[in-house]
Amino acid sequence: MELVFDVIVLGAGAAGLMCAIEAGKRGRKVAVIERSERPGKKILISGGGRCNFTNLHCRPENFLSSNPHFAKSALARYTPADFIALVRRYGIAYHEKTLGQLFCDNSARDITGLLEAEFRASGGQLFSGEAVTAIHKTEYFVLKGYAKTWRADALVVATGGLSIPRMGATGFGYDIARQFGIKVRECRPALVPLTLSTEDARRYCDLAGASAEVVASHRKQRFREKMLITHRGLSGPAILQISSYWREGESIGIDLAPGRDLTASLRASPAGRDLGAAKDAFRAALPGRFADRWLALHAPARWTDRGLAELERRAHSWAVTPEGTEGYDKAEVTVGGVDTDELSSTTMEVKKVPGLFFVGEVVDVTGHLGGFNFQWAWSSGFCAGSYLAKLPA
Repeated sequence: MELVFDVIVLGAGAAGLMCAIEAGKRGRKVAVIERSERPGKKILISGGGRCNFTNLHCRPENFLSSNPHFAKSALARYTPADFIALVRRYGIAYHEKTLGQLFCDNSARDITGLLEAEFRASGGQLFSGEAVTAIHKTEYFVLKGYAKTWRADALVVATGGLSIPRMGATGFGYDIARQFGIKVRECRPALVPLTLSTEDARRYCDLAGASAEVVASHRKQRFREKMLITHRGLSGPAILQISSYWREGESIGIDLAPGRDLTASLRASPAGRDLGAAKDAFRAALPGRFADRWLALHAPARWTDRGLAELERRAHSWAVTPEGTEGYDKAEVTVGGVDTDELSSTTMEVKKVPGLFFVGEVVDVTGHLGGFNFQWAWSSGFCAGSYLAKLPA
């Protein structure tokens, strides 16, 4: 039996549901096919279970892509204010945590509930727990499953990236792209903890749990947030942010005390310069155990003005060369994906395959930590869904 629709959306995550809602409420007959037993699984675990659903300060520069201009159109057409209006319409309580990050007061289930309600109202049909085994394109897109076959004029791929495989993440979306001759940019884990070399792990990882506000930097990127020492290396928001830019073999810079002069008191008191005085000064800015350890490894041979100047410099530009990352298991998102050169920036349609669309994380657009990836999902899904309503039935 062949089930016939106007639009098939692969993936019932944030981008896929948004696309389906927008197409459905404009009169399209929409099917959403989801491998998991229920929609929005990744939404439910986001933001510690409270879903950081957008960011008030969303700008194109908050996104990584081989084409830094690609996301501009979609982000302008569907903004954080648009999604916030939807959240308010459903009476969902939310709050700003830091740096424009918006979280549900109660649970991420508020967001999945909103999306499911909107999807039902749009008339869409959800097929959950269904695996697609083959896709063919003739006059229509034909998708085959183990027990069903679906047919539609348009196919939207919203299958996500490779991050968090325990939640069902696969490379299926990239396989579809390659099947149709569409370029896929190299993928790698992003917003992910970094691991240290054996030597550096021996020096620091017994301090697991120690954290401090730092500035993590790599080339032109700088993030001032918390850093956390783990049993394997470094994590915390500042490290997760810089991990999206870091590549194997490169170093990152860490300013351990941004905006502070750690050695001022020592320079003012030449007679009292020693390791004990330095520990007191560093403990004012860093956790005590970490301050003591870092000084034990980096203190100058002599407590001269030159030695103190070098110590100050090192504290504000501590160079760390990570060994690697904790991989897709711990990565929040995937950098890379379907090449934006292949897509229309206003509709997300593949230029050389009419009726085929890619939205959300599967595309080579990756946001910073703090709600930006959800906003890309809402924006790209909206653009594809609203355009699908304009196509001939």
